[in-house]
Amino acid sequence: MQSYLLPVVMGVAFGFVARTMLLRTDFRQYPTYPTGRIIHLSFGFIAAFIGAVAIPSVLESDWTAVTFLGLAATQFREVRKMERESLQNIDNFELVKRGIPFIEGMAQAFESRNYLVMFTALLTTLCAVFSTWIGIIGGIVLLLIVKFHKSGKIIQSIGDVTEAEIRFEGPTLFVGDILIKNVGLEDTRKIITEKAVGAIVTPKNQNGIVTLSYLGQRQAMLHHIATILGSYLDSGEPALIPLTKRDMEDGRIALFFLPREKDFQQIKAVLDNVPILDSAIRMPQEADKGK
Repeated sequence: MQSYLLPVVMGVAFGFVARTMLLRTDFRQYPTYPTGRIIHLSFGFIAAFIGAVAIPSVLESDWTAVTFLGLAATQFREVRKMERESLQNIDNFELVKRGIPFIEGMAQAFESRNYLVMFTALLTTLCAVFSTWIGIIGGIVLLLIVKFHKSGKIIQSIGDVTEAEIRFEGPTLFVGDILIKNVGLEDTRKIITEKAVGAIVTPKNQNGIVTLSYLGQRQAMLHHIATILGSYLDSGEPALIPLTKRDMEDGRIALFFLPREKDFQQIKAVLDNVPILDSAIRMPQEADKGK
């Protein structure tokens, strides 16, 4: 087995580098630094090791080891459970919540990245068994694939974000021509008039209409704005809670929120880059092919 030492080391190294590339603490401040990062990097090292030693186990016909490695790999499902529980506990204390679909999407991403690390380590080790240089080249190619495929689609790809006027007709609040809610107190209407910003997301096609109608996706947009630009909000102020409403005729989404920073170019940049949740993706246009 000593002949496999260098390929295994290379596989573990490239797999761990892949996990490092996939891990960053972004504007949402998750995973936390350093504790959250240490946890995920530790899981990443374990995943890389499992992927790297799988090839020598198969080549040596050590099926007991292969069975054990397969069992160990299934334990990464616990990563999703751990992330889900942690994020749900945190979400209870957010002024503008992430929402369960957003949390589930993040948990799935953390689980899938460990499998991606295993796959990177496994292929690197396989290449290195034939030649060290082939292993290095294969590892670099896999790292490039990881780098350019680590992010999914964003709102900008399915909708256009435009600014909309915040206005009242009596106690009724409108964003553009879309009704949001009734606001009874005069003081609250004054605060909203001074502080609130409205935006409308216009879907580009039928797929975008159905995807943006998903409540989890709309909550994710509000959470991103509150996280990056702040929120003029506190507990016990239900009239100031950000909301979204849908125009049921054409599928446009109106957003009402009170950010700390009212620069709409910044707001537009945030909304354009909100990730599309996996659970929100709908493609009704594909059904047209069968009609």
